[in-house]
Amino acid sequence: MVKRNHKYQSGEGAQYMTRKAAMRKLQLSMQDFRRLCILKGIYPREPKHRVIAQRGSTDIKILYHRKDITFLLHEPIVWTLRDRKIFNRRIAHARAKGNNLLKNVRMANYPEIKLDHIIKERFPTFIDAIKELDDCMTLLFLFSTFPAMKVVTREITSLARRLTIEFMHYVIASKALRKVFVSIKGYYFQAEIKGELVTWIVPHYYPFQPQRKEYVDFKIMKSFADFFTVMAGFVNYRLYNSINMVYPPQFSVSIDSDESRSNEETFVSERIAALNMDLLRSDRQGAEEEDEEIDLKLLDNDKDSEQVRKMHEEALSLNKLKNLFKGLKFFINREVPREPLVFIIRCFGGRVSWDKHLFVGSTFDETDETITHQIVDRPSLSNQYISRDYVQPQWIFDSVNQRKLLPTNNYFIGAVLPPHLSPFNRDDAIYVPPEEAAMQAGDEFEKQERAEGISDDEDEDFGMEEARKQVQLDYALVKAFREEKAEALNSGDPKEAEAEEREDDDDQEPDQEDATKQKRQEKKQKMAVVSGKVFKENPKEQKQLTKQEEALRAKMVKSRHKKLYRNLLDKQKKASKEAHLLREKRQQIDKQKRQEQTQKRKAQRKEILA
Repeated sequence: MVKRNHKYQSGEGAQYMTRKAAMRKLQLSMQDFRRLCILKGIYPREPKHRVIAQRGSTDIKILYHRKDITFLLHEPIVWTLRDRKIFNRRIAHARAKGNNLLKNVRMANYPEIKLDHIIKERFPTFIDAIKELDDCMTLLFLFSTFPAMKVVTREITSLARRLTIEFMHYVIASKALRKVFVSIKGYYFQAEIKGELVTWIVPHYYPFQPQRKEYVDFKIMKSFADFFTVMAGFVNYRLYNSINMVYPPQFSVSIDSDESRSNEETFVSERIAALNMDLLRSDRQGAEEEDEEIDLKLLDNDKDSEQVRKMHEEALSLNKLKNLFKGLKFFINREVPREPLVFIIRCFGGRVSWDKHLFVGSTFDETDETITHQIVDRPSLSNQYISRDYVQPQWIFDSVNQRKLLPTNNYFIGAVLPPHLSPFNRDDAIYVPPEEAAMQAGDEFEKQERAEGISDDEDEDFGMEEARKQVQLDYALVKAFREEKAEALNSGDPKEAEAEEREDDDDQEPDQEDATKQKRQEKKQKMAVVSGKVFKENPKEQKQLTKQEEALRAKMVKSRHKKLYRNLLDKQKKASKEAHLLREKRQQIDKQKRQEQTQKRKAQRKEILA
């Protein structure tokens, strides 16, 4: 008897299952199922043929891969979640009876979820964990600003505060910060850790406002926070051991005191004071700097290849960036946001302080004469010192992004600041702002000048050596010729007759040379240069040709790749449209500025005439 194939028993119909079927199979509620999927890193899948995967249903349903659900069946956390459901029922029963003693006993024995084995399972190597550190740090920095709520407890927020400060101290100690940027969302930071780039966002400190459940579901965010706190603890421990620092670090200032729980300003001041102190190390400092110097010396020995030369330039630029603010002392005024500036200045070797009467953790006073820069964000300042530069906070961010100390005259008190350019722009971006294009051109010009200076020095040295060798060779030839001539005269050699015959032949050679010269002149006279004509391309024809080429290119694409090809074309069109809109916006801004300048000049002329 032939075996009959039933519908949806193989292929995509058997590979996927709905969320309701998955919850029924795991015997979990919606909340526990979401929590389990977040912890294990399992997300819904998009099938190739949705109707077949949904077994003929045309409604859009949330689908999971069957292998992922069977993988969750063997997870020990499933049993813990089931035990929790039982304990919740027992605690509710004791509360209904009014038996507080039994309720407290059952709450004390409430089963805890341990995530250590999940961290090791999801991140087999340390580099895998660092690659996923972007979302982890962004969420922890966000949770560190939350007050205690019903869902987000005080333990989670205090743990997030401590883990973020520990991570920032590692970045300061290893000088791993590379890029910074200020936006409406917050402060963007990018650090290079073990060869991987980690980017995270630190939000601005605003008063907390409760959100509706439809907008923000804190239960889902708490599940991510529980996982990321355990992950950050593992990562911080390894990072501290890699640079020989004691973990957990001991801070001289209390990070989570009782006063900071009720007062937001106290919490912020304690957090910043913890950043402005050095931590204990288990070895002598400066070991990493010696290794970097050795590596630079090894690169100096071999500069022949282009790749090695670029590596050498990048290493020199990076070494200069790490010590950008070394030897400089900064004083921050009270109106300036201190946390990002303290973090940035300390990452690049600078010293920073503030008013000790307002905030804790200051290291020197405003009256200190050795202060080189004072960061101010107000239109004027009554008391000023001649020995220091008064700059606005943007000078710190722009200097770090351009990897050099910029001139302070564009960032003085009350000055109109230059545009704050993002360092995260891609190389293949269609639209580049004029300021960024000018900056890139200036950097390339400096590199060319530096390369030309090095090549000119090398050419001069090479030319001197060649001239010296040539002089020595000429002197040796003249000396040898004189010796041979003297020997021939003394011995009466018969070769003198041959020399006389050669002189007769030389008299006949000039006649042949004159004939060849005349032939060359005749050929040159026949040659002529005709002036060329400028060929102007018709833009309409060119556009039509490009359209025809694109149509032919689309026909050559295979049928299975046509969807991907259309998506690529749509992406290119969208990018070009956005670039066009940005150009138009920039033109309107420039036009508005020119109009304002003309109106200002007219007003000045009227005042002068009046």
